[in-house]
Amino acid sequence: MTDHTPSLSPGARFRAALSDSPLLIPGAFNAAVARLAERAGFRAVYQSGAALSASLAAVPDVGLITAAEFAEQGQYLAQAVDIPVISDADTGFGGPLAVERTVQLYESAGLAGLHLEDQQMPKRCGHLSGKSLVPVDEMAAKIRAAAAARRDQKFLIIARTDARGVTGLEDALERAAAYVDAGADMVFPEALQSADEFAAFAESATVPLMANMTEFGKSPLLTAEELGRLGYAAILLPVTLFRIAMKSVESALAEIASAGTQRGLLDAMQTRAELYELLRYEEYDARDRAYSSGTEMP
Repeated sequence: MTDHTPSLSPGARFRAALSDSPLLIPGAFNAAVARLAERAGFRAVYQSGAALSASLAAVPDVGLITAAEFAEQGQYLAQAVDIPVISDADTGFGGPLAVERTVQLYESAGLAGLHLEDQQMPKRCGHLSGKSLVPVDEMAAKIRAAAAARRDQKFLIIARTDARGVTGLEDALERAAAYVDAGADMVFPEALQSADEFAAFAESATVPLMANMTEFGKSPLLTAEELGRLGYAAILLPVTLFRIAMKSVESALAEIASAGTQRGLLDAMQTRAELYELLRYEEYDARDRAYSSGTEMP
């Protein structure tokens, strides 16, 4: 049986990947997508709350998915790949004690870290209007709880601030500094609106920064090279692959409904052989045969 177990902890592997910045991190909405990302050479993957809400339950990203559901789905991702997986954790699913439990669930699931946001419930997508913020000291308490709850000090606590779209850039900068003082390992400024704003955050940063390059939002779509020059250590593409997959499925359904067959879509499909290779089917089959025959394990 092939040993896919890495020697370093998930958090340590993520921190090691950050040493070669910028780290481009695609969102993986299921374990097979995570494995495809790993095979394509990406050094980390991300579990997006927006993609998880949509793909798992067909609901919007307004805080309806639970911590247990995040952890369960995150564990599938983490078990499928050797690269580290970080995850959205919304607002922490409650106060500081709920944040403690969230960190414990995520760490036990094999995730490398999580980000917490300073929105009030009901939360909103970071690039939509209608958001409201918790007081700075309330968010700082959550950060302290998260840092205290982790067993592995390499597990990342990432503080996301949504202040830019609510109270402005200066408040976002001040909040970020307070969250770092509370113990955040990394800062994620959400919905910045220009390259100059990304630069302003980088100029004041004392910890690594994470940028969100989601499509159709408030932020310009800067390249990894551009963000790297500005000083960003990690770049999320949270819903990109989900959006592409959904558009492809939508087109395929229209073609099948029109033609009455899928024959015209075969060239657009992953073949059976390609899927089985991704799933390591032959490894499973070989082990099953060895167990049944009593021969030496492959």
